[in-house]
This record gives sequence, structure tokens and C-alpha cells, in this order.
Amino acid sequence: MIAPERFQFELVIGDKNYSSWSLRPWLAMRQTAIPFREISLRLRQETTKSEILKYSPSGFIPALLWNGDVIHDSLAICETMASLFPEKELLPENPRVRALIRSYSAEMHSGFGDLRRDMPMEVLSRFPGTGHTPGALANIRRIIEIWNGARSRFGVAADRDEGFLFGHFTIADAMFAPVVSRLITYEVDLAALSDDGTSRSYMDLIWSLPAMQDWCAGAKSEMRAHAQV
Repeated sequence: MIAPERFQFELVIGDKNYSSWSLRPWLAMRQTAIPFREISLRLRQETTKSEILKYSPSGFIPALLWNGDVIHDSLAICETMASLFPEKELLPENPRVRALIRSYSAEMHSGFGDLRRDMPMEVLSRFPGTGHTPGALANIRRIIEIWNGARSRFGVAADRDEGFLFGHFTIADAMFAPVVSRLITYEVDLAALSDDGTSRSYMDLIWSLPAMQDWCAGAKSEMRAHAQV
């Protein structure tokens, strides 16, 4: 185990209302009490790219600034935290569970293109019925399959079942958190997509997390500040 006080982490993120990729490592670190300093950059501005490049040579955020190095990409940052802080169990010791968490996280990382395009994350907005395209709904059916399957196979059987996909909070929960926001924003009827109530309960848990509510409060504060400029 590496003592967190030996490190100083700075997490560069985008607007909380829009940046689904930023939410993932931010939530992983906040939920597991890994200390970091937040650097927030405004997106969708003429200067956005140049501001990002000051911190992230890849030109993308989020980016973790750590001891002179830059770790970019949400999943890479989450994996880094799991490696540095094994006691947080972002990736449990069980090799089968670790493999499935990585598999589902990678699927979220690289897939579900219709959902991303047709239901972009807007934490503070409500667009009931908007974006319910066949492709997006097919993506959501697959997500329900993942959530219900993980809960029934691993979550409820875990030694420490706190309602998360694999019992306690892991990288998988951080990776799917923006989907929860999307399903709320666009008011998707999960029961109509074959959810037996498991995914709805999981959504409610993620949305009610103090860290998630802090993210929403931050989004409100940012939007108010932007409106005054």
C-alpha cells in the first residue's frame, strides 16, 4: 500500500454539466476518498484547446497530473488509482471479478456510440423522450443486461454488498455513472426495456451518492458563473 500523503494529485476536468469523461475518474477518487486538487477548464470555447494543451499534451481531458507526469484518459486514471491504492478495492483481488470489471469498463469506454451521440450528458437538463432512437435504446438494453447481470451474479453475493455492481464501489461503477445521468436527463423507461427493477435501484443508488450530488452542485455553480460572464 502506498500512503496517499506521499503524492499530490491534480485532476484536470471539463465542465461538470457536460463532461462525462471527467466525471468518471473524479467520482472514483471522491467516492474512495483519494485526495486531489481539481483544475476545471471551460469547454466549448475558442480558447478551450489551448487551455487543455497547457496541462495535457494529448489535447484531451480529463488528465491526472502526478509527480511531473500526465496520465490522460478516464480509464487509465481509474486504473492508476486502483494500482496505487489497492486497499480501496477499485479492482478487487479476485481475478475473475477483476477481469469482468475491466471487460465491462472497456465496453463502456469504447462502445455505446448511439447513446453517446443521441443522449449527450447534460446533468442539469431534462429532455423527456428526446434521443430515444433505436440505436440508443439498443445500447441501453445492453447496459441493463450488464447491470442486472453483475448485480445478480456478483453484487448480491458479495461479502460487502452495498448495492453497487459488484457489491462495493469499483471502477465499473465510475465508468457507468454518466449513463445514469443520461437516463435521468432523457427520462428513459427502463421497465419498457426489460429491466426487472434492478437497474432502476442501481440508478437511484448512484444518483444519490453524496459525491454525485456534489458533482451536480458543482455543475449548477459553474453554469451560474458562466451566465454572469
